[in-house]
Amino acid sequence: MSDASFVDTLGVHGGTAEDGTAHLRLDATDQHLNEAGTVHGGVLATLVDTAMGRAVRSRTGESDVPATSQLTVTYLRPGSPGTLEVTGRISKQGEHLTVCEAEVAQEGRTLVHAVATFAVLHR
Repeated sequence: MSDASFVDTLGVHGGTAEDGTAHLRLDATDQHLNEAGTVHGGVLATLVDTAMGRAVRSRTGESDVPATSQLTVTYLRPGSPGTLEVTGRISKQGEHLTVCEAEVAQEGRTLVHAVATFAVLHR
Protein backbone atom coordinates (compact mmCIF):
# COMPACT_ATOMS: atom_id res chain seq x y z
CA MET A 1 0.00 0.00 0.00
CA SER A 2 1.36 3.42 -0.94
CA ASP A 3 1.57 6.40 1.42
CA ALA A 4 0.62 8.77 -1.41
CA SER A 5 -2.76 10.49 -1.11
CA PHE A 6 -5.34 10.45 -3.89
CA VAL A 7 -4.39 13.94 -5.13
CA ASP A 8 -0.68 13.00 -4.98
CA THR A 9 -1.44 9.98 -7.16
CA LEU A 10 -3.35 12.25 -9.54
CA GLY A 11 -0.23 14.44 -9.85
CA VAL A 12 -1.35 17.61 -8.05
CA HIS A 13 1.59 19.83 -7.08
CA GLY A 14 2.60 23.38 -6.24
CA GLY A 15 -0.07 23.76 -3.62
CA THR A 16 -0.31 26.81 -1.39
CA ALA A 17 -3.09 27.82 0.99
CA GLU A 18 -3.22 30.99 3.02
CA ASP A 19 -5.95 33.18 4.52
CA GLY A 20 -8.86 31.58 2.67
CA THR A 21 -7.26 31.17 -0.76
CA ALA A 22 -5.58 28.08 -2.19
CA HIS A 23 -3.66 27.45 -5.40
CA LEU A 24 -2.58 24.18 -6.96
CA ARG A 25 -1.45 22.82 -10.32
CA LEU A 26 -1.75 19.68 -12.35
CA ASP A 27 0.22 18.83 -15.46
CA ALA A 28 -2.49 16.97 -17.35
CA THR A 29 -1.23 14.02 -19.37
CA ASP A 30 -2.91 11.35 -21.49
CA GLN A 31 -3.75 9.54 -18.22
CA HIS A 32 -6.10 12.41 -17.26
CA LEU A 33 -8.12 12.34 -20.49
CA ASN A 34 -11.53 10.88 -21.25
CA GLU A 35 -12.43 8.94 -24.40
CA ALA A 36 -13.02 12.21 -26.25
CA GLY A 37 -9.39 13.22 -25.65
CA THR A 38 -10.15 16.05 -23.22
CA VAL A 39 -9.42 16.31 -19.48
CA HIS A 40 -11.89 14.08 -17.65
CA GLY A 41 -14.64 15.93 -15.79
CA GLY A 42 -13.94 13.92 -12.65
CA VAL A 43 -10.34 15.14 -12.63
CA LEU A 44 -11.55 18.74 -12.92
CA ALA A 45 -14.13 18.23 -10.15
CA THR A 46 -11.44 16.74 -7.91
CA LEU A 47 -9.19 19.73 -8.52
CA VAL A 48 -11.79 22.34 -7.55
CA ASP A 49 -12.96 20.32 -4.54
CA THR A 50 -9.37 19.93 -3.33
CA ALA A 51 -8.52 23.63 -3.80
CA MET A 52 -11.65 24.79 -1.98
CA GLY A 53 -11.11 22.29 0.85
CA ARG A 54 -7.56 23.58 1.28
CA ALA A 55 -8.83 27.18 1.29
CA VAL A 56 -11.25 26.31 4.09
CA ARG A 57 -8.53 24.44 5.98
CA SER A 58 -6.32 27.56 5.84
CA ARG A 59 -8.83 29.33 8.11
CA THR A 60 -9.80 26.56 10.52
CA GLY A 61 -8.28 25.10 13.65
CA GLU A 62 -5.95 22.10 13.50
CA SER A 63 -8.65 19.69 14.67
CA ASP A 64 -11.39 21.07 12.38
CA VAL A 65 -12.25 19.02 9.31
CA PRO A 66 -13.88 20.58 6.22
CA ALA A 67 -16.32 18.20 4.57
CA THR A 68 -17.87 18.93 1.18
CA SER A 69 -21.65 19.02 1.60
CA GLN A 70 -22.55 20.47 -1.81
CA LEU A 71 -20.53 20.90 -5.00
CA THR A 72 -21.66 22.46 -8.27
CA VAL A 73 -19.23 22.32 -11.19
CA THR A 74 -19.85 24.25 -14.39
CA TYR A 75 -17.73 23.06 -17.32
CA LEU A 76 -17.13 26.00 -19.64
CA ARG A 77 -14.68 24.52 -22.17
CA PRO A 78 -12.66 21.32 -22.56
CA GLY A 79 -9.15 20.97 -21.22
CA SER A 80 -6.23 19.37 -23.03
CA PRO A 81 -2.87 17.95 -21.97
CA GLY A 82 -0.80 20.68 -20.33
CA THR A 83 -0.70 22.70 -17.13
CA LEU A 84 -3.96 23.33 -15.28
CA GLU A 85 -3.95 26.10 -12.66
CA VAL A 86 -6.55 25.95 -9.91
CA THR A 87 -7.61 28.64 -7.47
CA GLY A 88 -10.09 28.12 -4.64
CA ARG A 89 -11.26 30.85 -2.29
CA ILE A 90 -13.69 31.31 0.56
CA SER A 91 -16.68 33.50 -0.35
CA LYS A 92 -18.58 33.43 2.96
CA GLN A 93 -17.61 31.81 6.22
CA GLY A 94 -19.96 30.95 9.06
CA GLU A 95 -19.44 28.98 12.24
CA HIS A 96 -20.40 25.61 10.76
CA LEU A 97 -20.80 26.22 7.01
CA THR A 98 -18.41 27.84 4.54
CA VAL A 99 -19.17 28.75 0.91
CA CYS A 100 -16.33 28.72 -1.62
CA GLU A 101 -15.69 29.32 -5.31
CA ALA A 102 -12.99 27.88 -7.53
CA GLU A 103 -11.73 28.02 -11.09
CA VAL A 104 -9.53 25.86 -13.27
CA ALA A 105 -7.63 27.71 -15.98
CA GLN A 106 -5.40 26.57 -18.82
CA GLU A 107 -3.32 29.02 -20.84
CA GLY A 108 -5.24 31.93 -19.32
CA ARG A 109 -8.67 30.54 -20.23
CA THR A 110 -11.19 29.38 -17.63
CA LEU A 111 -12.24 25.75 -18.10
CA VAL A 112 -14.33 25.29 -14.97
CA HIS A 113 -16.14 27.41 -12.41
CA ALA A 114 -17.33 25.76 -9.21
CA VAL A 115 -19.23 26.67 -6.07
CA ALA A 116 -19.28 24.52 -2.93
CA THR A 117 -20.55 24.48 0.60
CA PHE A 118 -18.36 22.88 3.25
CA ALA A 119 -19.50 21.77 6.67
CA VAL A 120 -16.73 22.38 9.17
CA LEU A 121 -16.64 19.53 11.65
CA HIS A 122 -15.26 20.74 14.98
CA ARG A 123 -13.47 17.93 16.81
